[in-house]
Amino acid sequence: MRSFDFTAGTAVVTGAASGIGEALARGLARRGSDLVLLDRDADRLDAVAATVRAAHPARRVETRLVDLADLCATARVAEEIRARHPRIRLLVNNAGVALGGRFDEITVDEFHWVVDVNFRAPVQLTHALLPALRAEPGAHVVNVSSLFGLIAPAGQTAYAASKFALRGFTEALRHELVDEGIGVTSVHPGGVATRIAAHARIGSGVAREEFEAARRQFERLLSIPPERAAEVILRGVRRRRGRVLIGWSAVLPDLLARAAPGSYGRLLAVGIRLAGGPARPAPATRAPAAAELPTGEVA
Repeated sequence: MRSFDFTAGTAVVTGAASGIGEALARGLARRGSDLVLLDRDADRLDAVAATVRAAHPARRVETRLVDLADLCATARVAEEIRARHPRIRLLVNNAGVALGGRFDEITVDEFHWVVDVNFRAPVQLTHALLPALRAEPGAHVVNVSSLFGLIAPAGQTAYAASKFALRGFTEALRHELVDEGIGVTSVHPGGVATRIAAHARIGSGVAREEFEAARRQFERLLSIPPERAAEVILRGVRRRRGRVLIGWSAVLPDLLARAAPGSYGRLLAVGIRLAGGPARPAPATRAPAAAELPTGEVA
């Protein structure tokens, strides 16, 4: 498969108002892509779009306000995008939400909210926009999973379930589309400094004091700038990598899970404590950056 060409193509990016999504928007504009940016935060999304337009006046930048937890609204926005853009070169399903709490501390509705945003929305957008991707030679799909799409620590049942599902969907889709010349990449960030942990919801049965203490400790482990993560992702897209791991905080747990799939949980907990993190897992986070493995790309 040829290297991906960013120039003069249309890229759709979800979760574009901050963090990795914002950095991706800037990086794509620098590479010559026109943008359709989605988020639920109107003010921040408008600010990102204005900044990109000012820096790259030749680029077309559109925004769509949508809460991806609302599947009807997501379907409506997807159809609007497809009508305006019958040819799309890149789709990046980046938006994600987190929920703190063990399975017995969260409600089924809270669990479904995470799955709706992190899994069902990417599936819905990809399905709706696939005809537009097929119409553009050399198109590509990126689904941002997580470190917790590679390992599943205690306290992250909803988040890990959604991210493992997204990983499985992405891998199967890659195998289905490869003969059509459409690339598909699964991204697994480890410790990226984004807003997802700060804005994580707290499970209904979780003690707020305990949750906040764990979150403060865990945020110390988030050291990778979103801009670095975005560059790793875009480099992986250009090279048509099937999998991108961001940072050694993603690579090492992945290797651990492969070596000891039935017992890595205890070793992981010890590693987190030694690194100064919380004994009890905190909100889900995004990733570090990448080197190269046989199955993907790492920085």
